[in-house]
Amino acid sequence: MATLSAQAVSLAGINPTYANAASGGDKVSPSDRTFLHVKNGAGAPVTLTLTTTADVRGQAVANVTVAVPASGERMIGPLSRDLFASPSDGLVAIGYSSHTSVTLAALRI
Repeated sequence: MATLSAQAVSLAGINPTYANAASGGDKVSPSDRTFLHVKNGAGAPVTLTLTTTADVRGQAVANVTVAVPASGERMIGPLSRDLFASPSDGLVAIGYSSHTSVTLAALRI
């Protein structure tokens, strides 16, 4: 499991660095300005799961799942603190149904 660093997007532009999805999942620091760009190079869809906190304002919240199509991409976010920050480490947990041929970048605007 790797902890991704959010890369700042500026007016000058950015050439983001993509990391390979880790077999045990990844983590990133939450923020209302942070999002993920996920690329699936595999021939089958992949489901990405964002683990939510136990509850938000007293209401239970289900994990968020996003289908990334075969040979496709998804922009996912924002990764807000109140919804995704783990009580144990304060990070957002990201899981994958398959990590083969999946790359991602954490970006902050």
